[in-house]
Amino acid sequence: MATRPEPSDLPVSLLASLLRHYEELVEYVRRRFVAPGLAREVVHDVCLRLLERPPPRDVRQPDALLRRIAHDAAVDRCRAEALRRHWVEPRQVLPDAACPVPGHEQRIEGEQELALLVSIIQAMPLRRRQVFILHKLHEIPQADVAVRMGIGPKAVEKHLRLAMAMCRQRIGRKPLP
Repeated sequence: MATRPEPSDLPVSLLASLLRHYEELVEYVRRRFVAPGLAREVVHDVCLRLLERPPPRDVRQPDALLRRIAHDAAVDRCRAEALRRHWVEPRQVLPDAACPVPGHEQRIEGEQELALLVSIIQAMPLRRRQVFILHKLHEIPQADVAVRMGIGPKAVEKHLRLAMAMCRQRIGRKPLP
């Protein structure tokens, strides 16, 4: 694991330029990227970058290098912010509830559909109803339903297929292909 360089390891001209022109560098970033809080953060990032990864010792124009590093850091931050805004939808007002409570009409419609489904299940032949309830409501795997009821796996598949077709037909939904 690489150790962090000491400030004394930085080229003296670059360190002196950074200290001498700190405010000018902040102003440069502020002018170029017109984001109030961005400039100081970017120049702070420049300081950290220089401490973590010092540039070569033979820097001829330290001011130009600092501006280039600051510019690149600002561009990186702006791109990251744009990407974040692309994926995160900003909202002025957050909803009171994550899931809205169903209205009176929706609740009545749901109760009617549930009552219809219960009547359809009750109208099924006994074995078909048992297979349907064990698999669909109790979520027991088809193989276990077959063992539990003493019938073959193909019979379980047939009962489920017929039960689902009956539900779709009576509820008024299109059958699956």
